[in-house]
Amino acid sequence: MKYSSVRFVIIAGAVAVLLAVASQAGRAQRGAPARNPDADWPMYNRDLAGTRYSPLAQINTNNVSTLKKAWSFKLPPETPLPASRTPSASEIFQEVTPIVVNGVMYMPAGGRVVALEPETGKEIWSHELKEGLASFRGVTYWPGEGTTPARIFFTSLKKLVALNAITGEPASAFGTNGEVDMVVGYAGVPIAYKNMIFVGSTIYGPGERHIDSGVTPEGPPLNPRAYDARTGKKVWEFNTVPKPGEFGNETWANGSWKDRTGVNVWAFTLTLDEQRGIVYLPVGGPNYNYYGGNRPGDNLFANTLVALDATTGKRKWHFQTVHHELWDFDLPPSPTLLDVVKDGKTIPALAQTGKMGFMFILNRETGEPVFPIEERKVPQGKVPGEQYSPTQPIPVKPPPIARVSMTAADLVTAADTTPAHAQACKELWETTKFYNEGPYSPWNYREPGPAPAGGRGGGRGAPPAPLPPGTPPPTIVFPGATGGPNWGGEALDKRTNYIYVATKDAPAIGWISKNPQYSEATKDTQQPFIRVGGANISAPAMDENGRSYGNLPCFKPPWSSLVAVNANTGDIAWKVPLGINENMPEGKKNVGSAGAGGPIATAGGLVFIGATNDKIFRAFDSKTGKELWATPVDNNITATPMTFQGKNGKQYVAIVSASGGGNNQSLLVYSLP
Repeated sequence: MKYSSVRFVIIAGAVAVLLAVASQAGRAQRGAPARNPDADWPMYNRDLAGTRYSPLAQINTNNVSTLKKAWSFKLPPETPLPASRTPSASEIFQEVTPIVVNGVMYMPAGGRVVALEPETGKEIWSHELKEGLASFRGVTYWPGEGTTPARIFFTSLKKLVALNAITGEPASAFGTNGEVDMVVGYAGVPIAYKNMIFVGSTIYGPGERHIDSGVTPEGPPLNPRAYDARTGKKVWEFNTVPKPGEFGNETWANGSWKDRTGVNVWAFTLTLDEQRGIVYLPVGGPNYNYYGGNRPGDNLFANTLVALDATTGKRKWHFQTVHHELWDFDLPPSPTLLDVVKDGKTIPALAQTGKMGFMFILNRETGEPVFPIEERKVPQGKVPGEQYSPTQPIPVKPPPIARVSMTAADLVTAADTTPAHAQACKELWETTKFYNEGPYSPWNYREPGPAPAGGRGGGRGAPPAPLPPGTPPPTIVFPGATGGPNWGGEALDKRTNYIYVATKDAPAIGWISKNPQYSEATKDTQQPFIRVGGANISAPAMDENGRSYGNLPCFKPPWSSLVAVNANTGDIAWKVPLGINENMPEGKKNVGSAGAGGPIATAGGLVFIGATNDKIFRAFDSKTGKELWATPVDNNITATPMTFQGKNGKQYVAIVSASGGGNNQSLLVYSLP
């Protein structure tokens, strides 16, 4: 009976989709308009330009405060998947953004991919995987060609999988029974252009153990690729670490390009200029993330935005955002394409953010800066054998969109938190003497030995413990490895050319020291130097009655922000705290609640975003940054929302609320009453 019921859903769903497609074809033949493409959200970022902008305006600044939940779809299956298929509990469906194409919603949901009626959440078909997981970020729609019907593409393990979009059955003509072994995984969402499918690269795939290639000493080349959407044949592969004879190989001195991993394209999806046929690859940093003495040189194409001819995979231009990277300053988001109006001229441009707290606005045809970017001298470190880059590229405009430095003047005051907390932070700063000389401050080197305590003492409210004599202070790097801006990426309001991005101020602290596990016998699996952590720059906060507010950061709030950049001028249009901190005293809670995720923008004058740790989904006025709507949800949101118009004419906004576990992990869909 169970088999029959599943089969019935698939058959009934196939009929429903076929009827919908046939209806649209008939309307077109009769001269009637087909479904308005503005109604759909046809890919992860809504368009290949990566704008996340919807022309829908039924939900707008005047009525968004009345949004109500229309329906929800529970993501966990009734029978939990075995632990062997879910090695990472936070990477099952927490970051999924559904798509809506031709009035049908498609999304991955753990061990399956589903097609839903977007007005009700009713299941049309469900494709169950026999192993691994479906992408925990999204799926891709390809419209088909000739007699080849439309397909849904996604990644699982190290495979690229194609399903018939109408039935949910494997597209048997693609690869082997609908699957292609990519050899290297990709945990993001492919994009489709003409008859090609483009994928990035990660050392693991959905359903495999999360491996950080930035700390993996050696491994396979993590190269992005393009495949034929009809057959699954690989069309091209781009070497992110150039081989001998290729441009950039000389930036890896002493043969350090060999067996080099970490230089991957782990962006959640990619961006492509349809008019010019250019695909843009935001390439991550090399391993080891924090030590590069065994890879002298600038290390192209690590930490580089690379523009390729989409058809051939040949490099057109590149822009390196960090030379000889030592801070884990990847480029996780794909860029946003836009046309900048500057000095009366329209410039085809793109905006690229990353973990380093800057936004680079470049000419997308040439890679030249639209606003000045200076190669500035940066401080040099003292780690034995390290070869530091003397300069780093720093934009003059836009200004930093996250904290990139810290001095004593940036410490909290009593007005920010509490008098006792501010005093504790002052003592911590004066005792630990955190080292920071601005952007790209090098990690201080300390000799091997027991980790210095530093920071606060053992008990609550205890005085800071001083560092041992001769120990240099720990380096404090802003932003840390999680950003600043991170993988959440940007959204663009096409009417104003405002770019929206969520940022957080979360530093990394520590030293570089010799690795006690490194030896001649372990040199193939260990690095000679590693980063060791230092004291947190936080302190206990209490009110006048001794009631604890918990540990709070010692640098000034907001600690998480939503930022709007005017791309035509390079100025920050507005910046507001993103999220609330319930541990703060009354009247001081609006300091930001650092999370992860990205925004979308609509013609209704709205920016929708989750991306906090306060379990709230919000809408902001896109012109002013004023919060207009907020609704509590059961789980934190680490996904990017989307919006669409149903066949009933209503606009909906959808978001996955699933971070933190539990059976209430769901897709939530909202509409006007």
